[in-house]
Amino acid sequence: MKKWLIALASVFMAVSLAACSKTVATTKGGKITESAYYSSLKSTSSGIQVLQQMILNKVLEKDYGSKVSKKTVTKQYNAYKTEYGTSFKSVLAQNGMTASSFRQEIRSNLLLMEAVKDNATITNADLKKEWKTYEPKVTVAQILVSKKSTAETVIKKLKKGESFTKLAKQYSTDSSTKNKGGKLSAFDDTNTSLDSSFTKAAFALKEGEYTTTPVKTTYGYQVIKMLDYPSKGKMSDHTKALKERIWTADMSSSSKLKAVVAKVLKKGNVSIKDSDLENVLSDYLSSSSSSSK
Repeated sequence: MKKWLIALASVFMAVSLAACSKTVATTKGGKITESAYYSSLKSTSSGIQVLQQMILNKVLEKDYGSKVSKKTVTKQYNAYKTEYGTSFKSVLAQNGMTASSFRQEIRSNLLLMEAVKDNATITNADLKKEWKTYEPKVTVAQILVSKKSTAETVIKKLKKGESFTKLAKQYSTDSSTKNKGGKLSAFDDTNTSLDSSFTKAAFALKEGEYTTTPVKTTYGYQVIKMLDYPSKGKMSDHTKALKERIWTADMSSSSKLKAVVAKVLKKGNVSIKDSDLENVLSDYLSSSSSSSK
């Protein structure tokens, strides 16, 4: 699914159902028309992936569009922007994306999540199983440096009673958090955007504690302080969070995601009009009929 979304972002505007044949480019050897371009593109795997995603998006928008607001998309977009800080634009460029196409990807994912929620049956047994590994969201602060010796210096200063917030401003190379005392957004044990070494070290801390040895991560060396570690409490108090965890896991399961997409498309009354593309959804639909899929 991720590959579809990246393909969508890169060539979405290139696909046109050649109702008319405008000229796309001219050369001394002749012109290239929309219809010629479309005929060539539809025979490629990337072109097929784009059409699959466009069809799915249309159906998802119809069924779940009202449940995904612009505000929700913007909130998630801004969270990514804050996370990557000054490197955000370069990360988008490296993935062949623009701010607009990235917003569309976020919306596509949120729509798909709504479909997953709508088609998932969560039993009490499922909740109990998830509860066994559940950790509430914690809030930490961190100081990122490039050298182990610098991290050790920071830890020595902390042991002497110096302020973590002050040291973050002085030493941290993370421009997105250093002026906030190194504070990160709350996260739980399902977070995949943070380095696993970082989260393991964080969850080993009690509230108010900090790491007494430098934590080596893919970003450098980090000193972590636990700011807020809520108690686990009762399962009944976390039903919503447990369901969210299960839905998120389903989003990462290719088999479960494929089953949901199949259900969505079957209910979407999709009709493929181009005979060359009659099997474009065959991986998801049992019927091979080109007139009504």
